[in-house]
Amino acid sequence: MKKLNHIVFVLCMFSAINVIAQHKSRVTKKRPNIIIILADDMGYADIGCYGSETHTPNLDALARGGLRMTQFYNASRCCPTRASLLTGLYQHQAGVGDMVNTRAQPAYQGYLNQNCVTIAEALKTGGYNTYMAGKWHVGQAPEHWPVKRGFDHYFGLIDGASSYFTPTMPYRPNQKLTIALDDKEFTPGANWYSTNAYADYALKFISDNQQTKKPFFLYMAFTSPHWPIQALPGDIAKYKGKYLKGWDILRADRLARQKALGILNKDQKLSPRDKSVPQWDSLTVDEKDRFDTKMAVYAAMIDRMDQNIGRIRQKLKALHQDKNTIIMFLSDNGASSERINGPGFTPEVLAASKKPASDPTSFTSYESWGANVSDTPFRLFKHWEYEGGTATPFIAYYPNIIKPGGISKQPAHIIDLMATCLDLAGVAYPKAYHGHAITPVEGLSLVPLLKGLRWKGHSTLFFEHEGNRAVRQGNWKMVSQKPDNKWELYNIKTDRSELSDLSDIYPKKVAELIVLYNQWAKRAGVIPFEKLEKRKGEEL
Repeated sequence: MKKLNHIVFVLCMFSAINVIAQHKSRVTKKRPNIIIILADDMGYADIGCYGSETHTPNLDALARGGLRMTQFYNASRCCPTRASLLTGLYQHQAGVGDMVNTRAQPAYQGYLNQNCVTIAEALKTGGYNTYMAGKWHVGQAPEHWPVKRGFDHYFGLIDGASSYFTPTMPYRPNQKLTIALDDKEFTPGANWYSTNAYADYALKFISDNQQTKKPFFLYMAFTSPHWPIQALPGDIAKYKGKYLKGWDILRADRLARQKALGILNKDQKLSPRDKSVPQWDSLTVDEKDRFDTKMAVYAAMIDRMDQNIGRIRQKLKALHQDKNTIIMFLSDNGASSERINGPGFTPEVLAASKKPASDPTSFTSYESWGANVSDTPFRLFKHWEYEGGTATPFIAYYPNIIKPGGISKQPAHIIDLMATCLDLAGVAYPKAYHGHAITPVEGLSLVPLLKGLRWKGHSTLFFEHEGNRAVRQGNWKMVSQKPDNKWELYNIKTDRSELSDLSDIYPKKVAELIVLYNQWAKRAGVIPFEKLEKRKGEEL
């Protein structure tokens, strides 16, 4: 009997130790808060840690303490990128193959479909609280708003762009712009500046989350620095006069810093000045001043975004959440060469586009003159599938997990963020959700790479937007732009600026990649852009 009691005692002790060990394991493996910060229309070279002269101390600190990726890709346009980022699918699979124009074709319906889940929806099933602040742009009807797609709370702009001072002022004929709080329209008050306002609510969401004892996911989608380029006077003053040296010198200076930082290879070549940009010395004094002012305002917008990223970091530290939060930062596409002109804008906005960019009542953009600087050293801009359209800075910061100061040159893509978030959270990607079969995730978890381990990466990545196409396989990248539709081939390792077309030298590689592209396009639901049904009032 004594022996039996002894055995029972030992078993009870073993069971108790095991329970304590399991509890300890759960505590030590506390699931992280996850923050994704998305800039809007920001070029590859627009922040300090990627070569810019713009003052971005908070992003630079994240880079020093974390990992920078030099070959991270987006989908080259606002809403396609957002659809892909949120779902882990290529944008066509999620229903936003083009913009938010409603079309009959399922891959181009203009809002997220029911055969995808958002990161928020997936994380909610695993016990996360989910928040979003900023630009939505993947479904304008109330039934497609963020709170209908897994976010517990939302504050921001439902649409694609707006004034930073008067955000519900329409800029297109017959347009309605909406600022929303959760599922209700919100009326902005006095002293509004969008970048500050969105961050204010992000801070509130983070603070309120403390009471729940749950981990959180925050999607912080700034509109900065998307046109109209508008900034606060004090921020503009920091930069006025810094751009009078001209775009050729500015681009050369940025490339030199990129090489010094290890972002680009020492033998990296600068692409020629874009054909739409004249020689600097051919400009009048007034034209040079107008460019300098636009660039100062643009830099000020990024500066203000960085200041608000600093506020978010300070809040995390004050709440003792900074050590258990991963922050990932990137841009939704390359710099924008778009102009404010033509019948797509109201007469009032067209008049405002002629005012100096420093005037808060102006409504203008910095066009290709500024975008060519922002995308240093690459070709072209947002909308195209060259590196100037698709390459984004990517910073990941996670104390004690990510080794400080790392740089990775492995190609990765926005489709990877879903798998990464779920891996970090220990949540499975669903096969079905609310009675709908869910398309299998396309991306790969970046967690091994973030931890400094071997990451297999992608065998092939694909791109398509409004007839512009690309394939990336290893060091090879094949690109075409409409209306020429001619496939060009580049070795990205030796020619990141895509200057030497090798398609005539390696026709077999071109043929091989064309087969892969066509197979992917069929699987993803891509339709040749000229065959898409056009809709009245389409976005420009």
